[in-house]
Amino acid sequence: MKNVRLGQSDLHVTPICLGTMTFGEQVGEAAAHAILDRALERGINFLDTAEIYSVPTKAETYNATEKIIGNWFASRPGARQKMVVATKVAGPSRGMPWVRGGSSNLTPTDILAACDDSLKRLKTDVIDLYQIHWPVRHVPMFGQMYFDPSKDDPAVTSIHEQLEALGKLVKAGKVRAIGLSNESPYGVHEFVRLAEQHGLPRVATVQNPYCLVNRTVENALDETLHRLGVSLLAYSPLGFGLLTGKYDSSGFLGSDAPEGRIAKFESVRKQRWGRAEALDAARRYNALAREHGLTPTQMALAFCYTKWQVTSTIIGVTSLAQLDEDLNAWGTTLSPELLKAIDAIRKEMRDPAV
Repeated sequence: MKNVRLGQSDLHVTPICLGTMTFGEQVGEAAAHAILDRALERGINFLDTAEIYSVPTKAETYNATEKIIGNWFASRPGARQKMVVATKVAGPSRGMPWVRGGSSNLTPTDILAACDDSLKRLKTDVIDLYQIHWPVRHVPMFGQMYFDPSKDDPAVTSIHEQLEALGKLVKAGKVRAIGLSNESPYGVHEFVRLAEQHGLPRVATVQNPYCLVNRTVENALDETLHRLGVSLLAYSPLGFGLLTGKYDSSGFLGSDAPEGRIAKFESVRKQRWGRAEALDAARRYNALAREHGLTPTQMALAFCYTKWQVTSTIIGVTSLAQLDEDLNAWGTTLSPELLKAIDAIRKEMRDPAV
């Protein structure tokens, strides 16, 4: 597995990244440390987390994941130096009063303070990749489909102000590179344009959903990233478990996968991944994988692992067995005939988990 460069930064990472949002909710600290150990043993050098993790986010587990990772670093001499660590500052936190009081904004002061807090929890002196978890301005995301200009709020922090705050962190040596998440083509262009215009840090990455049941990256964002030299970090490559086949027989509330995120958490079932049409599409893709002698997980991951749009794929697991299965899928290739069949399903069912 050859390392890849993130955007125009000096960060070089494995094309598979270990996502950690299950740590602190579905995965206890000891099990999380075992997963981190195995990932490192198998050559993974890229780790992604966020201040709001674990997920589903709630007051009781706010910041839990970063603390678990920090404890792992503290108990494993030399591990921090082997890992490229990415984390995120939460965007406007309406409905989450435990995050900055549920503020509808993300101010420069918030960004600076959140970074300092993450550094302490992670028990490190520097964050390699610091990302804005979701935009401050109104943008279709997390299941919202349409941009609505009437919801614009001119009082929120501008992109320029966000970049200036991130620039202070880079200048202070607290952050090596910056990134975005759940962003639109417009947002990426503005961040890059303003950075170049004002001599501020240039975004290296965008972390957006990308999988068989949500390929909206290919609706213009991929061209933006390609032409601006920004790397895609693909999250939810297995569609929150839809693309593993675990829900194929009994649906979300059946007995086949009681510990799956969609089955376990009602809040997740109410999101894009819990839509009936998303499960219908996933069943089609999973059946197609089996017809071609692959497991659904192999096909779904190989789709992301081999697409030119993707620089690194973020995998989230709850066990060592899942981690090994996901890593073992590296090297799987999809035939032109299979890719054509995948596109035919997308043409018919489009992107049901948008």
